[in-house]
This record gives sequence, C-alpha cells and structure tokens, in this order.
Amino acid sequence: MNESLRDKRGEVRVCEAKNLPCSSFSGSSRNTCCAIKIDSEEIFRTSVVEKSTDPFFAAEFQSEIPRKFRYLSFYMYEVGNKNKVLGKVSLKKEELYKYHQKEHWFPLTYQDGDTEVQGKVHVDIKLEECLKVSSDTSHRMSVRVMECSDLTIINGSCNPYAVVSVSYGKSKTKELKKTSVRKKTICPQFDDTFYFNIDKCHNHDKTSYVFDDFMAGEISISVFHDDSRVSREVLGNIFKGGFLGEVKISMKDIDFTRPHNAWYCLQAKEQSRARDQSLGSIRLRISYTADYVFPSNYYDGLRNLILKSGETKPFTSSAVFILGEIVNHVESATRENAAQPLVKLFLHHGKLLPVINALACWEMSTTMDPNILFRGNSLLTKMVDELMKLIGLPYLHDTLRGFIDQVISDPRPCEIDPCRLKEGEDLTTDMTSLYGYVHEALSIIVGSGLVCPPILRDVFCTLKSQAILKYPNNMAIRYQVVTSFIFLRFFTAAIMGPNLFDLYSETLEPCVQRTLTLISKGISGLVSQVSSKSSNLTTKEEYMTPLFEMFPPLLQTEIKMVSILLFLDIISSSTGSHVKVIEAPIILKEGYLIKRAQGRKRFGILNFKKRYFQLSNQSLSYYKNKGDKHVLYQIPIAEILAVEKLEEESFKMKYMFQVIHVRRALYIQANNCVEEKEWLDILTKVCKSNQHRLNFYHPAAFVTNHWLCCKLTDPTMPGCKPVTGGLPLDDILEDIDSDREVEKIHSLLLSAIDLLDDLQETCGSQVVYAGE
Repeated sequence: MNESLRDKRGEVRVCEAKNLPCSSFSGSSRNTCCAIKIDSEEIFRTSVVEKSTDPFFAAEFQSEIPRKFRYLSFYMYEVGNKNKVLGKVSLKKEELYKYHQKEHWFPLTYQDGDTEVQGKVHVDIKLEECLKVSSDTSHRMSVRVMECSDLTIINGSCNPYAVVSVSYGKSKTKELKKTSVRKKTICPQFDDTFYFNIDKCHNHDKTSYVFDDFMAGEISISVFHDDSRVSREVLGNIFKGGFLGEVKISMKDIDFTRPHNAWYCLQAKEQSRARDQSLGSIRLRISYTADYVFPSNYYDGLRNLILKSGETKPFTSSAVFILGEIVNHVESATRENAAQPLVKLFLHHGKLLPVINALACWEMSTTMDPNILFRGNSLLTKMVDELMKLIGLPYLHDTLRGFIDQVISDPRPCEIDPCRLKEGEDLTTDMTSLYGYVHEALSIIVGSGLVCPPILRDVFCTLKSQAILKYPNNMAIRYQVVTSFIFLRFFTAAIMGPNLFDLYSETLEPCVQRTLTLISKGISGLVSQVSSKSSNLTTKEEYMTPLFEMFPPLLQTEIKMVSILLFLDIISSSTGSHVKVIEAPIILKEGYLIKRAQGRKRFGILNFKKRYFQLSNQSLSYYKNKGDKHVLYQIPIAEILAVEKLEEESFKMKYMFQVIHVRRALYIQANNCVEEKEWLDILTKVCKSNQHRLNFYHPAAFVTNHWLCCKLTDPTMPGCKPVTGGLPLDDILEDIDSDREVEKIHSLLLSAIDLLDDLQETCGSQVVYAGE
C-alpha cells in the first residue's frame, strides 16, 4: 500500500525562562526574547520581556513545516543595539516525540560559530589495489567528496571547501587533502577524489599490512567557508575560514569489500559539543506531528462512520461522541486535536449542521445550570471555535482591523482600576476615554451582522433553535448561547489578543495591551447584561461597575438599541434574506518581503528592495513602508495568472517565488521557508478561480537575455513546465484534504486503542447497547 507524507506540523509554546545571567557590565537584568529555528533558519520570535532574569513569554507558534530539518532550536537573545545570544536549546527531530504535548524545562547551552552546523556531505570511499613498478602490490584508499547540501550561510554568503584527513597506526599521523573552493552556493558540487596510500608494517619482510591498526583509524571530512580574500592572500591562509561542520568516519564501520557510498550529516566540533555552562533554563511545550496519508479508499469506512454521527441514535454511540470522550483520557491528545479535523471534514462534505445540532442537544441535556451553557471546553465549543477561525477571520478583520489599528497607533489612557492608576492620570478622564472606545467598538460589531458568513449564521441558528426547544420559557438563554461564541470566543477575544487572530503582528506595548483588555471586558459585560435582560450586572471587578453605569441610558435609546439584540437575531437567523457581499477589501495577509525591482528592462543590475506587502481579496499591493498610503505597485487578483516557486539558481537566493500576471513576473523573496509556504498557499488559493490561469510557466528567471530554465531567448515564449494546483476553489481560505483530516482522526483513535478495546468489550457484554 502506497502512502504519502502530506503534513508536517509543529506547535510550540514558549512558556518562560529562569535564572538567566545578568549583564556582565552593569549587573542588571536584561531585555530578552526567544527565537525558534529549524536548523539555522529563524521562523518565529517572541515579544521582548524587559529587565528580567526570569522572563515570562507565554508565546505560541504553530505552522506547517514545509521542508526537512534536523534540529528544532530555541535561542535566548539579549535585545539591544546588537542582539546577543545568551544560550540555546537544540533538539533533534528524532527526539521530539519524547516531549510531545508535555511541558519540560530545558537547560540553555553555550552557542558559538562552531556549534551552528547544518547540512550533509556525500562521500564515496574505496580500498584499491595498485601495482608498483617493482611488480610489488600495494593498497590505497580513495575518498571522493562528491557534494554537500544545505550548508550554513555565514554573513550572507557561503564559499565552501572541504578538508579530508586520514589517520591510523600508532603514530596517528594525519595526511590532509583539500578541495577547491566553490563560490556562492550552499549546495556545492565538488566531485574531488583524494588517494591515501596504506603503509606496510615494518616487519622483517615488509610485505604485510597492519590491518588492525588501519581498521582502528578514522576518516575526517571538515567543511569550511572561505570567508575573505584578505584571509587567503594577505594573511597567507593562517585562518581556515568559517567552520561549517565535520564528519568523523571510523574505518571499522566501513565494509571495504565493496564501495562505500553514503550521505553524512555534518556535526559540530567535538570540543564545542562538550562545552557546557550554567546559563539558565527555558520551559517549553512542544508538539510535532507528521501525517502519512494512505490512498483514499483506505479511509472510506472510517470516513462514512464519522459522517453518519449526526444521524446516529443514540448520539452517545456515534463516532464523534466517542472520539470526544476518549481524547480526554489520552495523555498526548486534547479536544482541540479532535475538533480541528472534524470541522474540516464535516464542512468539506456538507454535513456540519447535523453534528453541531446533535452535540448541542446532548450538551444541553447534561448541563444542569443553563447560565453556564457553552462556557466550558467541550468538543462542541472547540468545534465552533475552529469554525469561526477557519471561516470567520476575513469577517473579523473587515470588522475590527480599523478599530484595532486606531487604538494601537493613538492610544489614550484608559486605566479605571484605582489600584493601577499611574501618577498624573485622572480617573474620570480615563473612564471617559474607555467609554468612548467601548461604545465605538460595540457599534462597529453590532453593525456588521449582515456580512457575517452564512455558515456561521447557520450554526448560530442551530444553537438558538436547540435552546428554544430545551428552554422555551427562558428568553435569555437563546441569546446567551450565541453571545458565548460570537462575543466571548470571537470578538472580545480578538480585541484582547489581536496577535492570536492575525489582527496585529508586532509586540504590543503593555499600556496598549491593558487598554485592549479593558475594552474587551467592557464589551463582554455589556453584552451579558443586554442578552440576559437583567437590570443589575454583577461583576468580579468592582472597578468596572462605574463604566457599566454610564451605558443604560444609551442602551435604552431606541435609535441606539437597534443594536445588540437585533445583531444577535440577524447572525442567528437562517441564511437567505440577509446575505450581503463584503465590498470593502479584506486583508488576508501582510508583511515585509524582498522584491526584485520592476523596471521595464530585463537586464542590468539585479535590484532587490524590501517592501511592505498586503494581500486582500481584491489585489496584491506593496508599499515602501508599513502604514504608507501611497501604493508603489498593485496587481488585481483577477490578473494573476500563476503563483509558483522560483528556482534558487535564478538569483542564488532561497525562499523565492514568482507572481506571474498579465504584465510580467514579480519575483519575491520570503524571510524563511514557513513564511514562503504561507504566502504561496494563500496566493494560490485566491487566484485558483481566475479564468485565464496559465497552463505552463518558467520555473527560473529571465536573466541576461534568456530563460535560465529552458535557455530560450524570447521573453514572450510560453512556459516550459506545467503549473501546479488543481481545480478552482469556491473558498479562498481553505483547501480541505478529506483524506488528511480522516488520517488525523485515525491517529487519535489509534493512540486510544486500549480504551476502544475496553469499550468494545463492555458493549459486547450487553444484549442491546444503550449508548451510555
């Protein structure tokens, strides 16, 4: 049976560090942050924690890992004019399973240039017999250094060469050989062969070899970066250059009866690997999964069983219910792990509403106090959470991005807790400012009901309908079941943590974070008051009460009161009469990228510039800097013909891709492989339904008057390679792979196989299974 690896995903929570060393100059605490790297490539960095030897980060990162890697590393930096590495933690990919879904304290270790190693070397080793002029036979060993791959880049360049040495015998003398330097490449092709003669032993006839000594020897291959002309010519090769890694191969591990051809991972220097200092420690929670997906027919039975869950009677005997129960008893699994693939699977097959209805009916029947309905982390609440993030982010961004940007760019003091009021701040002024923010945000939210995505409205309608059936005399519950999701888990959660909902990507100032938290609390309290139709609002924080007392006159005004309850009615009504297309641009992704200058000429200096890119549902644009109003260049989505990777050899640059449109190709470089994949994925999805998409493209650039891929000299010639991608998508945000989602569920079930066996045995002892 054939299988394919479709998804490698990493989830990391950087919790905190402790006992970091103080500054050696001032003795004071440092400003620190933590960076995550795969091999030597940084893919995430936490916000900065100021002046602490025990910084608390509470930062989360999750993403698909789009390439192979050897090490997952965490670097603790001192942040200043020049960032300094305080220590690091490096974990081999093969060891990550030991720490899966568990928090661990890891000691920080020393970092220097000799420990920053990645890449592999390809060698071929043979033992040969040769005939001398004297008709005597002799042996020699040939070591062929064929190539290296994925070497470390040092100061923006890599000019590698390899040094080969062989040592054996009692003297352990070394004979050194060196390849030529390969310029500007991390994947050098050497194909250099070196010969090492094997001396005969010094016995009376000098005809036998001391093979015991020979087999106790080793071959060493070290790779260096030839870092400067000055080092070579002025200093006379005193310095070997930047260390890129080494391999030590024991002779006894080689079968010399046949050629030995193998790839070896480069390692750090032994003395560097052994170096250890007390540099503090860091607490991490790591999850790394790789999904191997089998052919589709392998999953048909399980898929059909899961999709029937909404109609299964009793519901407690359904596959979805059983999955939701057993994940709580599996150490490495959570309900979130089950909710993510379930939502995508049911959404893909158009059967989401029946299972939501069944889950809601069961949860209402088992919840004694209706006032806490859907406030916990059940399978239902996790599934609706995932659905809102999957489908609702464009709606959220369209609604709140402008308000969030306004608060961050021009924050007003809003502290209303007397215990936290700073010197010089006025409580009345701060209360007025917070009132203005809460009123503005609430008005924006309740005015957005008509553009709430239809699938979310259908889900909220299902929840409200079940509440009406279960609690026909309790008018408040039908609204509370909706506010539990749309406000508490969506809008107010996004205001409190805009980074978690892609509303803001940079570190928030503490005062801004506090303001957003107070706004979120204010909206949550008001919505709870209105949806419960209670004139008295109880709150755990007494300092919030004066804020709420400012609102009742406003809420009783008929013009303003069209608001909250009407909004809840609109978003919980079945779709049809209120559907409206969002006409304003929705920002899908943004960030700094490197682009090649878009001059009219296809030759000359390769001019690359850093620009701020924005992708909306209407166009791809870039600006000179973030926040600029003047667009330097804009491509309508309808004019994008293809989005593909660009071969590294085009400009000797990694992480490059091309956006091919009706005028020319725009060449873009991402900052790392994760970012490259994210941009490629979202760009591909937004243009898949374009009518004039290309069938073929050029995988390399047009440079020096010819295409580097096919060598054609006509810049208008059609491409030489088929474009990637499949059929057009209706949903620009998610291309769901049904088989992959079923495999994730399959993996969860396998991890709980003992529980399933016990369940089967228990059910088998019953004449008729009651579903309990």
